[in-house]
Amino acid sequence: MITIQNNKLKANFNELGAELISLINLETEKEIIWNGNPDFWGGQSPVLFPIVGALKNEQYIFEGQTYELPRHGFARRRTFNVKNSSDNEVNFELKSDEESLKIYPFEFSLEIKYTLVEKKLTVSYQVKNLSEKEMYFSLGAHPGFAIDTENGLNYNDYEISFSDDEKLEIHPLVDNLISNETQTIELDNKTLLLSYELFSKDALVMTTMKSRELILRNNKNNHKVIFTFSNFPYFGIWAAKNADFVCLEPWQGIADLENHNQELTEKFGILKLEKHQDWKADWAVEIE
Repeated sequence: MITIQNNKLKANFNELGAELISLINLETEKEIIWNGNPDFWGGQSPVLFPIVGALKNEQYIFEGQTYELPRHGFARRRTFNVKNSSDNEVNFELKSDEESLKIYPFEFSLEIKYTLVEKKLTVSYQVKNLSEKEMYFSLGAHPGFAIDTENGLNYNDYEISFSDDEKLEIHPLVDNLISNETQTIELDNKTLLLSYELFSKDALVMTTMKSRELILRNNKNNHKVIFTFSNFPYFGIWAAKNADFVCLEPWQGIADLENHNQELTEKFGILKLEKHQDWKADWAVEIE
């Protein structure tokens, strides 16, 4: 386990997947991240790479060859190297190797840097195309935030406010693929009330959400988490059935559409990176 800390926050990470597994507010000793109870969901904050969501039949086609990739890709199951670290910052790196090239035919470097400043944790991603050809990929974040249901509180006491949206256009998931239909959720003063029923049909997937700042708030004690992100055009909100957490997920890419032809280069939301070029994105969480 890798730890970084300042006088406000303490964060722990697993080298497997370079995953954030704990973020503690040192002033209140309150844990911000979901505990990873496998009875509900064993993840905590996995990185989704080189795809987000599921592929049709867990397969894609590139240059006439068929490859298989599991849902959300393979990076979350690989051990990252610690490239460098200090008291309040750590930088992880994953590079392509012989095993990855069998299922994803691109040479790459993926770096994830975590930085603490005051009461904010910033997570920065850099993907480098080390191939001599164009590289196609998606990347997504999947942090799960703990919902406090003790001391008279319950899940319905929490809400998410959106900086720039009056309503949300949702793409329902059908067998883990994106439906051709859409549904609309009307927000109350740009606010979504949380409930276990909200995720009864899986994640809320959005490709047109305008907000780049969300606030997860307890409306009884005003405990809140301010979540911001950049260079991620899509977004998902999800929780497992009856579990006391909610995931706020900025994405570059989504699951396959129901009618997708499985060609990687034609996948909705896929990003094309020219040889020897890089791509960057980030998200941050600030505790109040």
